[in-house]
Amino acid sequence: MVKPPRPPINATNAPMAIAASALRAQQARMRIIAENLANADSIAKTPGGDPYRRQIPVFRPQKLGDGYVGVEMKRVDPDPRDFRLQYDPGHPYADAQGYLKMPNVDSLVEALDMRQAQRAYEANLNVIETSRSVQSRTLDLIRK
Repeated sequence: MVKPPRPPINATNAPMAIAASALRAQQARMRIIAENLANADSIAKTPGGDPYRRQIPVFRPQKLGDGYVGVEMKRVDPDPRDFRLQYDPGHPYADAQGYLKMPNVDSLVEALDMRQAQRAYEANLNVIETSRSVQSRTLDLIRK
């Protein structure tokens, strides 16, 4: 699929372009968080294997043109923290001491991260709405 060309960035549409890049970044962040939450209680698929490892989005500045800078998700890194251990000696995948490796996902942390991402998303939507409103009012003044 060929992407349509983006209009050039100027002082008029820069706030919307910057906010749109942040919307895309926060949307990607929310997908990663949702994946972490969905796998918070999963276990390894093989005895002695590792369970799901929490993913962390990494952002970087994105040049938009004419000196304007937005944000983009650069990559997704695995969380290096240790897995949680749960004592379950009867489980077939438990180790010799009776511990089962669980994902290093903390549902409370993920819920807080999700709320923060939602607020950032909403703030950027407000920037776009305000920018459109200013442009609309400016056009109304020019027409008079």
